[in-house]
Amino acid sequence: MKKNFNRNFVFKNKKVIEEYFRSFNIFKEEEIRDLVQLFEVRKLAKNDFFANEGEKCNEVAFIKSGIFRSYYTTSEGNDMTYCFRFPNDMLASYSSFITGNPSLETLQAISSAELLVIGKDTIDKLTTNSYHWTMFLKIIAEQNYIELEKRIFQLQKETAIQRYTALVENQPEFIQQIPLQYLASYLNITQRHLSRIRKEITF
Repeated sequence: MKKNFNRNFVFKNKKVIEEYFRSFNIFKEEEIRDLVQLFEVRKLAKNDFFANEGEKCNEVAFIKSGIFRSYYTTSEGNDMTYCFRFPNDMLASYSSFITGNPSLETLQAISSAELLVIGKDTIDKLTTNSYHWTMFLKIIAEQNYIELEKRIFQLQKETAIQRYTALVENQPEFIQQIPLQYLASYLNITQRHLSRIRKEITF
């Protein structure tokens, strides 16, 4: 019964991930059809983990539904939220995935989530057999570098109000689902400061 459910799930949702790969204008249609068959379905409950700090990350996931946060632990033992991942995003601890070293971050579901997951061994085989996969991974790496650079500039140049406004404008349908303590950590402010900002801003 479980296998049939998973096959049906992939069948019903393959269009979403097909469109994702198609948007890169890299893969041929037959490649895309073959690709989606390689992903396995995984459901996570709220607060479950996809990757853990200190452990190797050997998988990449496409987020069908749900919200994730990436966080790391400071020397004082506090967790700091680095970024959020939303539906139609790819999810992985990329530095660990690429280098094979233990992850520097934890990826946690902050709502129930449905993922389509593919393992590193499978991707390595695809990269060996298809230059298109090499191009795709290069684009993903570039996107993550740009995101990292943008995040650094945000913290250095923008006010907390500007950072919060940008998040609300980019993800208005999901912002209410993110707990205040994670938003405050992401913005690098206290929850009290965040509450004041939310009262000042109306959309």
